[in-house]
Amino acid sequence: MRVINTRFNLKYDNVDEYGFMRPENFDYERYEKFMSSYLVILVNRSKKWDKLMKKGKRLQRGLVLKRYVKKGIPSSYRAQVWMKISGANELQIHQESDLYNTRLNSVLDSDVVQAIRTDLPRTFPDNIYFIPLEGSQEQLYRILFAYAADNKNVGYCQGLNYIAGLLLLVTKDEEISFWLLKVLVDNILPDYYSRKMTGLMIDIEVFARLTKSKMPDLYRHVKSLNIPWSLLIMKWFVCLYAEVFPTETVLRIWDCLFYEHSPILFKVGITLINYFRKTLLGCDNFTSFIEVFKKMPLDIFVLDCHYFMKRVNSENKSITNALLQKLRKEIKSEKKNYELNQLP
Repeated sequence: MRVINTRFNLKYDNVDEYGFMRPENFDYERYEKFMSSYLVILVNRSKKWDKLMKKGKRLQRGLVLKRYVKKGIPSSYRAQVWMKISGANELQIHQESDLYNTRLNSVLDSDVVQAIRTDLPRTFPDNIYFIPLEGSQEQLYRILFAYAADNKNVGYCQGLNYIAGLLLLVTKDEEISFWLLKVLVDNILPDYYSRKMTGLMIDIEVFARLTKSKMPDLYRHVKSLNIPWSLLIMKWFVCLYAEVFPTETVLRIWDCLFYEHSPILFKVGITLINYFRKTLLGCDNFTSFIEVFKKMPLDIFVLDCHYFMKRVNSENKSITNALLQKLRKEIKSEKKNYELNQLP
């Protein structure tokens, strides 16, 4: 088990608790206003989680745990709870002992190694823990190398660096990060990171159809501007909102992702687009629409992660695994029929 370097905690004043440096134009007044209320929520939630996590208490799936997860997991419990609710603990138990170190001793295709190395300096360059000389880039490299060696059908895909990097910042442990990455890519989001990314491309179409159903005027507007949905939301889904949304908001999303799986990705996106629907409808060209779309995740609406996640979970209860599976099946069937019709 290798633990992330944390010696920076007392060295910088202009960073958040995860090591991200704040930009020069950072709105401290707005942030302090949000944190003054959010800290009260965090204290209250921590007390409730302390009781839930008492010795002998099991994290059993059910209404109580689901409610607790939706309201946020305290940072001190995240690694432990994520491992449990995601199935990563169970996965680890049924694998060979010391799998992580075994995979680190594997031989990997040089192209995969080079792809990982190329993306390391691009991963959270504004985070003090990933300064090249401080070792965390090498820890990230080992996690990505081990996963690529474990699942050679995936190998390495751009986007995994952000996911593994944030996992490392949260868990501060390489091996735990490896198992959480493995359960995400192998079990929770299969085919998102395969060579053809078939699962991801299907889910982008699913998202488009959900938008058409819930916001038909916006769907028509996007179509009239000839903007592909892949351009709009691919990064959201590939990075699971990391490197796009504020860090604490991403972690609140991941709390739900590890518990309920992919529905939360759609709920988040639909909530955000619906909130800015009128503004987006007012964009009369490709460029202005894209500019608004890029700025949406930086709005106070998203920064206030507790309020945002309340809206996400209350407004989109109809987006379930069953609905997503139905839409995916329809899209696959349509694609298959289309391909058959193209045969000579």
